[in-house]
Amino acid sequence: MSYTTKTLNKSQVELTITVEPNDYAKHLTKAAEKISHRTNIKGFRSGKAPYEIIKKEVGDMAILQEALEAIVQETFYQAVTEEKIETIGMPKIEIEKIAPDNPVVYKATVALLPSVKLPDIKKIKVERKVKEVGDKHINEVIDNLRKMHAKEVLKTGVAEGDDKLIIDMNMFLDKVPVEGGQAKNYQVYLSEDHYIPGFNNQIKGLKKDEEKEFSLDFPPTHYQKHLAGKNVQFKVKIKDVFERQLPELSTELAKILGQESLNKLKELIKNNLLQEAEQKADQQFEIQILDDLISKTEFAELPDLLIDAERQKMFYELKRDLDNHGISVEQYFNDINKTQEEIYEGFKEQAEKRAKTALISRQVAKDNNIHVHDEEINKEIKMMEEMYKDNKEYMENLKKPEVRDTIAMTLQNRKVMQWLRAQVLDEQIPNNTIHKH
Repeated sequence: MSYTTKTLNKSQVELTITVEPNDYAKHLTKAAEKISHRTNIKGFRSGKAPYEIIKKEVGDMAILQEALEAIVQETFYQAVTEEKIETIGMPKIEIEKIAPDNPVVYKATVALLPSVKLPDIKKIKVERKVKEVGDKHINEVIDNLRKMHAKEVLKTGVAEGDDKLIIDMNMFLDKVPVEGGQAKNYQVYLSEDHYIPGFNNQIKGLKKDEEKEFSLDFPPTHYQKHLAGKNVQFKVKIKDVFERQLPELSTELAKILGQESLNKLKELIKNNLLQEAEQKADQQFEIQILDDLISKTEFAELPDLLIDAERQKMFYELKRDLDNHGISVEQYFNDINKTQEEIYEGFKEQAEKRAKTALISRQVAKDNNIHVHDEEINKEIKMMEEMYKDNKEYMENLKKPEVRDTIAMTLQNRKVMQWLRAQVLDEQIPNNTIHKH
């Protein structure tokens, strides 16, 4: 492997890296093995076909493309380590040349660590506030638990109180059907706030088989941007009405919920609420500390690459959350009436804040010799190996030096936050949690 470096503006460096075939041969072997696991090759079990057979089946280029990510990860890490370049964020990779049995050439543009001047942390004043937990909050939880265990009985009378309705619904804008605004057998609980303000009031008092037409003004801030601030017309038909019969507040209910008495149930709920209040207080306290630090810290000009890397991470996190809820990115963009480019641009302010937070954490660690030991990293990796022992690809990733560095940085950030909390609260930190040298 060989490389050249070029200094760019805004604290950025461009590396042009050349990787010879002998240097990337081992990655071709692993790539071919991966391909063989997902390719049906006649006469061989999954993952057992020899390299030459796989090459004949899929071609040299397919194997090289499969190996490319591993080649870039390893050689980029080697180059920045040899050059002792202190980077932050993910590099921007551009492949220049790629062909079987030839050198792989790529450019990696990377952000350098900008200078950071921290304020006097002892002067950061943030109050940690814990929300009080009273009978009102406990009773609210119990009411919700009763609703979860309610019996639903068909009724012929009008919908009222906590009733549930099954409806067919159609939405219109200026008599034109709204895309995605039709729903069959849609459930509405009168006791719960509807995502369309005023909707429940319109269908309250209706009976089975009754129909109603009405219009509602969507709030200007509604999450469905194509409907926000619009007057939307509705056609609704009531399919069924169910009376929701809540269980009595009794020892029997407590036992259904796994407790021997109502007092024990209330005690458990109170402890859970107190724990939740403490966690929320911690989260808000840490956010306020970081916000205060960001406002009082002096930063050199942040590299565009660093901001863009944070925006890419935010976009990936959004996509992952949508996937977890069974929503496609395209559907989400359609619902909020925005393009991917508009979403990406909207991330800029938050991305800059996240980048500054990372810079502050690094600087605090450096100034106060907050260090993560190898045994701590090994312990974290061992825990991950136990959790993902059946995921071969994940286990392989854990062996990569750049992944180890990421884990080390995550552990260091935790220690930095613990140290900052202690400074603001003027507490002592146990010797076995923060290591200084």
